Amino acid sequence: MSEATTGEATTKKRRYGFFRWIALAAILLGAYAAFFAPSIWKPVSPAVILTPEPIWPGFKIFGVNFTNTMLATLLADVILIWLGLKASRHLKGGNLVPSGIYNAFEALFEFLWTSVEAATGKWAKQVVAIVATIFLLIFVANIIKVFPGFETIGYLEQPPKGPAFAPVPLFKIGGATVYTIDRGTPVEYEAGAHGEEAVAGQHELCKACHVIPFLRGSATDLNFTFALAIIAVFMTQVYGVMALGPGYFSKFLPIKQLVKGGIFGVIDFIVGILELILELAKILSFSFRLFGNIFAGVLLLSIVGALLPVLLPPGLYLFELFFGTIQAYVFFLLATMFISMAVVSHGGDEHAEEHA
Repeated sequence: MSEATTGEATTKKRRYGFFRWIALAAILLGAYAAFFAPSIWKPVSPAVILTPEPIWPGFKIFGVNFTNTMLATLLADVILIWLGLKASRHLKGGNLVPSGIYNAFEALFEFLWTSVEAATGKWAKQVVAIVATIFLLIFVANIIKVFPGFETIGYLEQPPKGPAFAPVPLFKIGGATVYTIDRGTPVEYEAGAHGEEAVAGQHELCKACHVIPFLRGSATDLNFTFALAIIAVFMTQVYGVMALGPGYFSKFLPIKQLVKGGIFGVIDFIVGILELILELAKILSFSFRLFGNIFAGVLLLSIVGALLPVLLPPGLYLFELFFGTIQAYVFFLLATMFISMAVVSHGGDEHAEEHA
């Protein structure tokens, strides 16, 4: 073994040893904060709230509340656009050897392209732009929500229902005081006694508080998942019309079969109505599946993190990363399969070829 190889192996060994000491220090610090430190350092069980919250009381854009899930979605959009520009710049630079972010981006897109091409055939080029964008948005939004700061840093407000804790000042930044809430001093209160809405941007410090985070996972907002579901189902109809022409809608309203088909025509018409209902039901299926799984994952992380704050949460975070990726892929795969079924005629592929 050469001296250079030996030196490189020694450097890697030292680096890994350094990281192990950091991990051990983090575990010991977490154990101290959870079990021995003052109660203000102990993790607090979250307040379970389905609706997204404004990033600051009274803050609106064009008369609409700008919520923490909107801010998280905007952050995911910025990251996704940056990744796309990074990959595009690498491609235009003439560098044929993929590396770094571009390498990961190329491998991921190749996997998505293969899946779409296998399902939609000649329509893959048109379809992949929509379904891959949906996948990447959900994927990035699910990945960034496990970063420090999500669901934990925000402003204090009295919740409509428990739990609530007393605020404790930590330190000052300029003229502003940074607070935390003390798990050791739960506060009993009556809902509405101190929960008046802020006026003119002013925010009075609550006496019984919970944290309204500045950032909250995008998919924990039903509006986000519902919007993606509507886009996916709408584009399914668009691709169906592109492939089959106006005759695509005959599978929902088979008037010709009803007039000429006798009893079987009536059955076909009823089946068509059921197809239409199922098409609308896809919106609910898409949106509630993604919303329910991601919201449940965030809630599980928060509750387990409050009950067992040492050792177990890191494993759950890794599981959440895996689960968030799987949910993005499930949404992508279902959208791809529904579109592939839409571009195929009920009578065969001949009619689809005529409108290609």
